[in-house]
Amino acid sequence: MNTVRRGAAALAAAAVLLGSGAAGAATAAPSPSPSAVTIPPGLYGTKDPTYDGVWRQSLAFLAQRSTGYQPADRSVDWLLGQQCADGSFTSYRADVTRACDAKTMRDTNATAVAVQALHAVRRQATDPQKIDLAVKNASEWLRTVQNEDGGWGYGAGGASDANSTSIVVGAIAATGAKPGSFTSAEGRTPYDALLSFALPCSDKAGAGAFAYQPDKTGKLLANADATAAATLAGLGKSIVATKASPAQPPVCNDLSKPTVERAALNGASYLAKALAKTGHLTLPPMPGATDTTAQPDIGNTADAVVALAASGAAMEAKPALEWLEKNSAAWAKDGGPAAYAQLILAARATDTDPREFGAVDLVEQLNATGPAPETPDTSASSTTSDDEGRGFDVWWIIGIGMVVGVGIGFLVSGRKK
Repeated sequence: MNTVRRGAAALAAAAVLLGSGAAGAATAAPSPSPSAVTIPPGLYGTKDPTYDGVWRQSLAFLAQRSTGYQPADRSVDWLLGQQCADGSFTSYRADVTRACDAKTMRDTNATAVAVQALHAVRRQATDPQKIDLAVKNASEWLRTVQNEDGGWGYGAGGASDANSTSIVVGAIAATGAKPGSFTSAEGRTPYDALLSFALPCSDKAGAGAFAYQPDKTGKLLANADATAAATLAGLGKSIVATKASPAQPPVCNDLSKPTVERAALNGASYLAKALAKTGHLTLPPMPGATDTTAQPDIGNTADAVVALAASGAAMEAKPALEWLEKNSAAWAKDGGPAAYAQLILAARATDTDPREFGAVDLVEQLNATGPAPETPDTSASSTTSDDEGRGFDVWWIIGIGMVVGVGIGFLVSGRKK
């Protein structure tokens, strides 16, 4: 992905449907220029929000809360206003005076990340009860569209994929529920779905990785974006996960009876090996492209850093984090709020100060992309950030102890990821 996980998921879906094994390889069409787009008051970013409005707003909130800032009330109100009456969110509603109808494209990813963002800002929100209701309705909607295999697809009723299932797992955990308690009509959990995307350690091309979805022949192909997402979800964590302790070098180890925890750690081992090759992940060239040079995949590299740190492999993630410090400034400036948020979360996961990220103050840059947030209380900001970051993982710690360790076309062209 070029700015957030969502785009890579769409690209992977396109690759699966088209029978291509190059998930995430396409180059998205450019978004309309800022001058041609009217940005609603309260929304972060200057580019066309049609395909990522809710996503980038939510990531901005999560990154701000992780650094002690509270988003402005009008920004929170904008996100609340995007919700449909049934609790779901779309990628973006330009006219919120018109009710969502049967033709409205409900978006599980947008809904799940909005749940996490609203939960994070609730503590200092002007109307926490309103947020509670929004989170409750969104969570209930996600439960109603769970597939029989226990997972979720991008759209309601779509085939389950690792990315969508993982982001929903983060939303479930954010509300204090156990993802394993979300069972389908067939009695399957999100973890059953994730295990179906896991490649064994014996796979030569992608030992320990996760696939986005099976290809048209049913084969699983390693996908770094899906692996980073599923690694976090398998550990019961979300995109705001922090460094796990004690440290645990990532290794791949198939068990006679697979568990999602072991699959997640196997995923971390795949990411560690992939990052060790060049210090970053890469995007293969699009089939048929004249330029066949693989390009750095900055967004997925940031996600991989978070996943490794959360699995106990922060040491293995450090070189990639240092690479990001040197090479991500231009990418983040072009990507906007979601890109800055990804880098902030990667820095935070490795105990790196996002205000001194190479030559960039990521927090200042993010805050400048939208309405100014409330200045944090310096005497309490670090506690607030840490508490909210760990909140996603409390049930996991209690349960098992400390973890060591559709149009596809418009999705691809619009998200610019």
